[in-house]
Amino acid sequence: MLDVQHLNAFYGPAQALFDVSLQVAPGELVVLQGLNGAGKSTLLKSLMGLEVRTEGRIQYQIDAQAKPGAIERWDTARRARAGLGYVAEDRRLFTDLTVRENLRIAAGRDAAALEVRALDLFPALKAMLGRRAAQMSGGEQQMLAIARTLMTAPKILLLDEPCEGIAPVLVESIRDALLKLKQEGLGLLVAEQNQLLASRADRLVLLVAGKVRGS
Repeated sequence: MLDVQHLNAFYGPAQALFDVSLQVAPGELVVLQGLNGAGKSTLLKSLMGLEVRTEGRIQYQIDAQAKPGAIERWDTARRARAGLGYVAEDRRLFTDLTVRENLRIAAGRDAAALEVRALDLFPALKAMLGRRAAQMSGGEQQMLAIARTLMTAPKILLLDEPCEGIAPVLVESIRDALLKLKQEGLGLLVAEQNQLLASRADRLVLLVAGKVRGS
């Protein structure tokens, strides 16, 4: 469970998020919507402790047996180790490395098992394991970016515009993979305008000028 309460975010003196509250439960798909500049990317970065200064409460419960704990003072690496997985809008792949090298560089223990799971979700990548990421299409790179994050065994997945600018057939593949992860109990918070994914959300959260206007 991820529970965000009264979150404010700042780039220097400029405030970008205002009193944002939302929750993501295990097995729940929550889709963030809003115009460009509404604060969707800023919210995901705030949850990961990236680039912005925040005020407010971020509570995270690793599993049903653990007690929720405050993580807003944790650094990014600690949040990732605790199970927050993040796929940035620009994907941040190692373009000179192969698909397999990109996958393995993110893995800790059980790398082989995690790779099998990731490739089962994105079977198109199986034929590309020796291909450099720079030689992939945008949609293929997006699948690799998600698969690489899955190599960290996240409990909650944060995705920034995973379907933007991607061919419809690959959007369907990404949607289907995310729905499988949801069925497995993974919580997903996705900034996304594409209705193929948004139509399958458990909840939509609308951001307008850094404020939640509906959920």
